[in-house]
This record gives sequence, C-alpha cells and structure tokens, in this order.
Amino acid sequence: MKLWDIYATMKQDVSYIEKQLERSIATDLRTLNDASLQLLKAGGKRIRPVFVLLAGKFGTYDLERLKYVAVPLELIHMASLVHDDVIDDADMRRGQLTVKAKWDNRVAMYTGDYIYGQALVLATELQEPQIHRILSKAMVQMCIGEMEQIRDFFNTSQSERQYLLRIRRKTALLIAISCQLGAIASGATAAIGRQLYRFGYNVGMAFQIRDDVLDLTGTEAQLGKPPGNDIRQGNLTLPVIYALEETGRRQALLRDIEHIRSMNGHTDVSSILHNIRDSAGIRRAEQLAERYINKAIQALEQLPDIRARKNLRDIAYFIANRSH
Repeated sequence: MKLWDIYATMKQDVSYIEKQLERSIATDLRTLNDASLQLLKAGGKRIRPVFVLLAGKFGTYDLERLKYVAVPLELIHMASLVHDDVIDDADMRRGQLTVKAKWDNRVAMYTGDYIYGQALVLATELQEPQIHRILSKAMVQMCIGEMEQIRDFFNTSQSERQYLLRIRRKTALLIAISCQLGAIASGATAAIGRQLYRFGYNVGMAFQIRDDVLDLTGTEAQLGKPPGNDIRQGNLTLPVIYALEETGRRQALLRDIEHIRSMNGHTDVSSILHNIRDSAGIRRAEQLAERYINKAIQALEQLPDIRARKNLRDIAYFIANRSH
C-alpha cells in the first residue's frame, strides 16, 4: 500500500495543510520566496502534519486550530533539512537540487532560519503555553542531536546507545510531539496524549533506522540521491556500527572508513557498501526497527477504536516496510 492511499480518507484536509504550508513561507523577497519553496515543491511524506491531524481525531477535531500545529511542525522539519544539506554538502534531495546547490550556502542558511521563524510565528496563534514549551524543547533537542552527529563523524568506537540517543533527539522527538500536540490542540485527555506520544516516539525511532538502512541498500532512483551518502559524510549509522562489531570484518571496514575520511567523502563507496550489505548489520538494524514498530502498535491498542487508530497503524506498517 502506498502512503497516499492511507491518506485517501484525509485528502481534502491534507491538501488544505499543503496550501497553508505554501502560504506560510510566501514573501515578497523573490530569492527567499523561491528558495523556501524549493524543498516544499519537491514533495515529501508529510508524516508529521498527518500525525497531527489523526491525533486530533481523538479529541474535538478542528482543522482551523490543528493547522497551527501541523504547519509549524512540518516547517521545522523542512528547515532542518535545508540546514542539513549545507552541513552535508548535499546537492540532491527528493530528486531535486537542494537550496544550497541551486543558490549557495548563505542563501540556504538564511532560508532555513526564515522557515524556523515562520514556524514559531504560526505556533503562537494558539494561546497554549504547553504547546509552545513542548515545541521549543523539541527544537533544542534536535539541535543537540545534530551536534552529537557532527561530534561522532567517523567515530568508529561509538555504541548502539549513542546512536539511539542521537536519533531520538534528531528524529523521533519531532514525530512524537506531532502526535502529542495534535491531541493537546484538540482537547483529548492527557492519557490519550501520552499513548499517542509513545506511538509517535517508537514510530520515529523505526523511521530513522529504516531511513539509515535505505541509505545503504537503496538505489539513487529510490532515494532521490546517491546511496551511501551518510557514510560519505562520516555519519556511521546503526548497520555500520553493527558491522564493525564483526571481528572478521572490522579491519576492512576501518580501512575503508579511514580512506573515505581522508578523501573528504569524494571517493567511490561501493566497496564499503558491499561489505556492510554482506554483514549482519542490515538484518540486525531491521530487527530493531521492527521491535520499535511493535511497541508503537502496542501503544495504539490503548486508544479508542476509531478510524484514526487504523490509519495510524497502517502508517506504522508502511514505515516498517518502505523502500523510499
């Protein structure tokens, strides 16, 4: 099943959020306007705003209210990607030129800052201090996660625990609060909000692990960018960490990683990709992602049996099995 098939029952509301996203970043300054729209027009899964809307079904559903959570969360995600592409020196994302590639690093950095700012402006339309606190704390944690990733570039001694803490901050928290804030904005009970947060957190962990696996196993057509991009940047993800634990494989991997580091990522990575794919690292990472998905489904079982619960379950299974 495709993700947009799951969204089918919400097509009108998702389209409305898409229009609000475009409206929220519109500006008379042409370069800033075009740069802000670059990533938006490239598309995306819109998982965060969809989670907000589905979570809102467990309370009093009001699209005009929920948009002030759904749009800011997607903007925060978009802004982080614009900045990531500068850090990673990435030219392609979602099959399109990145902002930094089409313009330059300066335009990209200020574009990301602008999108972050617009996200905060929109969120203040809701007079809910709790929402503002949760949102701002998550943004702080995202920045810490990104700094931890930079700190651990080419660190071949990092542990599974370090990796999991990093992706918790970088990815899982924003997805978790998408579910939580949708519940809060719709007036759902605190107990429902907690279960939705738990669902989102575990889905977010699985999402990032799966993303990291795909970077090593996918094709450029599937990914919209060359495979092995993470390892070119020195970002050693979970399958690599697991592969490095294999005694008979570690030395060859260390040599390849050191070569990539010495070449600043400007080298062929087919050899190390083959070595990682041949290890147990991919399988072990996929098994851990599956355990997170199972925890997410368990959290859903504590929620009222409404259509939104089935939609959330279907999205969780899509994430577990996605190929792009």
